[in-house]
Amino acid sequence: MNILLYNPDNGVTHNFMPHLWMFLLQSLTPVGHRVFLVDGNAQPMDEKELVRYVQENHIGLVGIGAMTRMVARAYRMADAVRKVGVPVVMGGPHVTEVPDEPLGRDGGPRHADAIALGEADETWPLIVADAERGCLREVYAPLDAEGKERKPSLDNYPEIPWDRMDLAQFNLIKHFPKMARRILSQVGMTWQTFHLIPIESGRGCPYGCEFCTVTGFFGDSIRFRSDASVVNELLMLKSLEKRQKGKIAVFFIDDNFAINPKRTKSLLREIIARDAQVPWVAQISMNLLRDEELVSLIAQSGGKWIFMGLESIDSENLKSVSKGFNKPDEYASVLERLARHGLYAITSFIFGMDGDVPGVAQRTLEVIRSWPPGLPVFGQLTPYPATPLYDRLASAGRLTRPKHWLEFKPFVMAYTPLKLSIEQVKSELDQAWKSSYDPPTTASAIEWLEEKSLPDRILHLLARLAFRGIYFPQMKKRDWARVLFQNRSPILHLVIQALQTRFASRSKSSKNGRQGSADPAPPLNPTATRLGEATPPA
Repeated sequence: MNILLYNPDNGVTHNFMPHLWMFLLQSLTPVGHRVFLVDGNAQPMDEKELVRYVQENHIGLVGIGAMTRMVARAYRMADAVRKVGVPVVMGGPHVTEVPDEPLGRDGGPRHADAIALGEADETWPLIVADAERGCLREVYAPLDAEGKERKPSLDNYPEIPWDRMDLAQFNLIKHFPKMARRILSQVGMTWQTFHLIPIESGRGCPYGCEFCTVTGFFGDSIRFRSDASVVNELLMLKSLEKRQKGKIAVFFIDDNFAINPKRTKSLLREIIARDAQVPWVAQISMNLLRDEELVSLIAQSGGKWIFMGLESIDSENLKSVSKGFNKPDEYASVLERLARHGLYAITSFIFGMDGDVPGVAQRTLEVIRSWPPGLPVFGQLTPYPATPLYDRLASAGRLTRPKHWLEFKPFVMAYTPLKLSIEQVKSELDQAWKSSYDPPTTASAIEWLEEKSLPDRILHLLARLAFRGIYFPQMKKRDWARVLFQNRSPILHLVIQALQTRFASRSKSSKNGRQGSADPAPPLNPTATRLGEATPPA
């Protein structure tokens, strides 16, 4: 049977990284089936195009996974596929949170023939077998003999064959404007491919922040893969990088990569010992980054960027959403510690909390400007279904769009905060994004990094330009052209430095070559010159 695993885009926002679930389920699919992967962010399709793809490839089962912000699109695509007689199974956090919705049990239309609740590691092979026999059940859930939810162990984690997969659709180089690619090539960055690969080393989070779906989906007990399993995967990717003559970076998608510092240090030491370093990004709570040894090991093992959900500079705001373990007074010292080790931070902030008042953006920006430059991101507080936040707001009658996901509007509140209007929150977000990613701020960040390596500064600039696109329309060529023109000052500055460095390197090589040919030194062992040996062979 031919199976399509499809991850939808939402037509508004754009992801830089493929979703791990597709690759994991492909690896868990029983032998004898062929699995196709389509990520809507890399291969945008409308309903007709997806149906044509399904029919041309004789797909017998479509699996769709979607986060809440993408689920409206997922439902439309599922409806189109089901109309031509191909069964659809849906899964993921949103489906698990509101299982009646995709099955049409809540009074709305039905979108799926079957749903997979929770983590599908154990249920996916059963779903495939049932689909092949034409007897899909409506609901699949990982339950033990007593009917209680069972979380899969990660002890025998499947090997994802990255080196045998067609990853062409996920090559980020093709998303760079041609002008940018030409410039990068001229300054010596001649990668043919650049992939950001998702890897997980563990699942679960014990913190239980009020607005977060993680604890509800993965649980509050942490399960880890073995260190060897993770390192072997990194070594596979490192080997693939060499063969592709490209660049691979890894995003550890664990919701809190360092939640067990002792275990994390063990993993990082194993990465270093086995020379498995690739550039990587991870999500780590700021309270865990007080540990100097941990931060040092992160840098030595290839860590480059750390995503931190700082959320607010107001302690009372943090306590109100069960995130009081964040200490705003410590933000600066943690970020400075990262900077000392050559690490950069992606810092996330939420506006619209009940303690926020007009001017929250300006106050937050003033604090951010005192830190080493990083990549701040801003969003509104969103009540996801089945979270404590959603239940609290619903019981208080404060939800203005109870099913906001069915009409996705980026950066628009789904309830009214206590001290701000919905329009004021949007205005605060506008200010925060514009100020953080305007050309003067970007130029200032690159200037601050002047003592860092040239590749570091180039990658930081590219990251800033890409992150700007999270909020501002940046999907079309003319949008990119405008952004590049607006940021021409730091771009030209780095291009000139890169060309000077490259010219100086060529000049030095040429000079050394001329000196060597004028008076060559005889090798100690002529028979071993090509092997680089200095002693006679035995």
